[in-house]
Amino acid sequence: MADISLSAAELEEMLDRAARRGSKHALEAVGLCDENAADDIRQMRSLLDAWRDTRKSIWITTVRILTVATLTFIAGAVWMSFDGK
Repeated sequence: MADISLSAAELEEMLDRAARRGSKHALEAVGLCDENAADDIRQMRSLLDAWRDTRKSIWITTVRILTVATLTFIAGAVWMSFDGK
């Protein structure tokens, strides 16, 4: 077998080309290879931010409802305990 000798610059260039080809193929595979790809990424990020905000709001609302329900139950129990006296 013949020895193949590459300089560091040649190896780096070859790896760079392979990486570019691989990234281009990966972007084509997910449909992000056209001129609208940047807008698509921005829209996906916006959608993800909206989902995170919605999830946070749902959590906050759930905690508030549980807190109000607990305080209402306690107030009702206290009111009923004084009602008979």
